[in-house]
Amino acid sequence: MATVINMPKLGFDMAEGLLVRWMKAEGDAVEQGEVLAEIETDKATVEVESEATGIILKHLVAENSIVPIGAPITVIGEQGEDFDFGSIEVEAEAEGGATLQAATSEKATLQVATPEEATLQAATPETPTPSPIAAGDSPTDGDGRLPDGARASPVARRLAAERGIEIGSIAGSGPQGRIVKRDVEAAFPAGAPTNAPIPTAVAATETVRVELTKLRAAIGRRMTAAKQQLPHFYVTSDLDAAPMMDLRRQLNSRMPDDGKFSVNDFLVKAAAMALREFPNLNASLDGDEIVRHGHINVGVAVALEGGLMTVVAKDVDRKPIRQLSSELRDLAVRARSGKVRPGDIEGSTFTVSNLGMFQVDHFIAIINPPEAAILAVGSVREEAVVVNGQVVPGTRLQVTLSADHRVTDGAEAARWLQVFRQYIENPVHTLV
Repeated sequence: MATVINMPKLGFDMAEGLLVRWMKAEGDAVEQGEVLAEIETDKATVEVESEATGIILKHLVAENSIVPIGAPITVIGEQGEDFDFGSIEVEAEAEGGATLQAATSEKATLQVATPEEATLQAATPETPTPSPIAAGDSPTDGDGRLPDGARASPVARRLAAERGIEIGSIAGSGPQGRIVKRDVEAAFPAGAPTNAPIPTAVAATETVRVELTKLRAAIGRRMTAAKQQLPHFYVTSDLDAAPMMDLRRQLNSRMPDDGKFSVNDFLVKAAAMALREFPNLNASLDGDEIVRHGHINVGVAVALEGGLMTVVAKDVDRKPIRQLSSELRDLAVRARSGKVRPGDIEGSTFTVSNLGMFQVDHFIAIINPPEAAILAVGSVREEAVVVNGQVVPGTRLQVTLSADHRVTDGAEAARWLQVFRQYIENPVHTLV
């Protein structure tokens, strides 16, 4: 029996995605879990895996098409299977919460999209004509247009900036001339010399307007909604980081360069272990109910050019720290290269945001909906401390927990920090 594959929702507020490239052609065999397509969201290019095993019977949208989430994109079935493509039922989420629907009668037609036109139509007169899934149209004005008039995806802009390229000098192959990642790679392969102009000094009095990138705009929407809708409160604690740093130093002395532990590995593991005892901090609010999640999946903020991305380590409390360390390294590499997978950015139940590598002593973070809490971590710093009435050298770390007051309260958050402190100051327990 054939399986219809729909455009997946790859983010909390994702409404549509750009189908950049098919990794499997019509007629190709595909296994469940194989990479089927590359889809670009506001934040990254994601490799989408097949949900079924079989033969690609038909691609329903072409490359470079912008498709609402939930809309059908391809059909997988058995070799020679006769499938009624007009029977496909579509109900896809569109911008602003509207729905995109197609009739299910035998008269309904689903046209295969082309780069010039990817349109989902219904032929029955009773059904209102749905909004088209157009390769070059977007219901929002956040199409990546730059001040000089060029359109470019966030990933393409980031890659061009890394290679010192003026993005407006590249011909785009995407919808309406949109510049996508492959255009930058084709024009200027990695390692090739570029003719980037030498920056000129800008007068101090000059005012420059820079249009928001799609990544920056997406972050802004989510964080504004979080601060407006979630009643935040904050609890801060100063920890003795010397035992953690000593243990890390001992372990890393026995590890190869590509397998050394980071400070973040211990922080993420300690947070997950502490969450076992406080399920309200590993929870979400759903209407009048608190949903206490059965898994502890920790999101880790990764700094990107022009913004942040949260990647997700799954079942952190149940994994050895060495396995966790390896997974966090791989997630960060995929995030920075724009090659994250759907599972890399979905399903977090708690987040750790660490700015310690930037020599930040203290900050507070905004909760990442629909989570109930986030931990902000500052830098490990050397300072004088008083021990038994004597001033001695110390190694300190300051952390702040932001929590949703609808789900928990200050006393519970403070108790969580006490348990977290025990794991940081007795880090051998994170190795269990």
